[in-house]
Amino acid sequence: MEKIKLGISTCLLGENVRYDGGHKLDRFLRDTLGRYVDYAPVCPETECGMGIPREAMRLEGNPDAPRLVTRSTRIDKTEMMVSWAKKRIARLASEDLCGFIFKSDSPSSGMERVKVYDEKGMPAKTGVGIFARMFMDAFPLLPVEEEGRLHDPGLRENFIERIFALRRWREVRGGKSPRGALVDFHTRHKLLLLSHSTKFYREMGKLVAEQKRHSLQDLWSRYEALLMETLKLKTSPKKHVNVLMHMMGYFREKLSTDEKKELLEIFEHTAQGFVPLIVPLTLIGHYVRKYNEPYLKEQVYLNPHPLELQLRNHV
Repeated sequence: MEKIKLGISTCLLGENVRYDGGHKLDRFLRDTLGRYVDYAPVCPETECGMGIPREAMRLEGNPDAPRLVTRSTRIDKTEMMVSWAKKRIARLASEDLCGFIFKSDSPSSGMERVKVYDEKGMPAKTGVGIFARMFMDAFPLLPVEEEGRLHDPGLRENFIERIFALRRWREVRGGKSPRGALVDFHTRHKLLLLSHSTKFYREMGKLVAEQKRHSLQDLWSRYEALLMETLKLKTSPKKHVNVLMHMMGYFREKLSTDEKKELLEIFEHTAQGFVPLIVPLTLIGHYVRKYNEPYLKEQVYLNPHPLELQLRNHV
């Protein structure tokens, strides 16, 4: 797989572009995830023509359509930001992005809970950064997150799982025999999808089964929308255990009584949150290799992202 292309707020890579001339380097994003992605850095303030350093700004007015105003001199920078953002987003559309990582709390790039000040100067965390809102409106299916939220192990694993899935999907779309490739993609992702939603998996399966009723373009669009919607749903220890039980069924006639007991005990500990997901997956993976189970060997669920990221060590 080629490196994944991600948009990112420039300051998170350690570039000194903040209003105070500093940065907000996130070492996991730059040094760890950065081994698997190519970043497209974006700093709305500097790219639209504001200097470094510069006067701090804030959002004011209606949270659904706030104004971007400098704190001391009270200069309205909204139109300057919006005009630049329209052009920048148009250019980003050609960069094959699989997602974007925004800077939290930023009046330009905050994804959620950005402070918006009312006419009395009172703040409420009800806003979205101006560039972030325009980007998300333009690319509603793309996975997006903030660096602050990515400190949560579950949100981190979910976001990275989605960007890798979207990259695989785009590679399938660009290949030959597209209808057959869709069946193969859906089959290999079955357990991953089930770990998020049984309902959506069935809906996607129905679409694949009835694909000849749809034009190819409509089929791709519908499936991609469902894929991204499904993977965005939070998984849980209980959902994972349901999938693990399904996998265990492939070895039911081959495992000894003690081996079955061991698996079930680990599954229970996983469901209770006592052991991370990597533990039962490692044991299941052992049986997949030992008994050379062809169907499970092809399941993306076992390796949805690089093991070196250690994402399932903490969920």
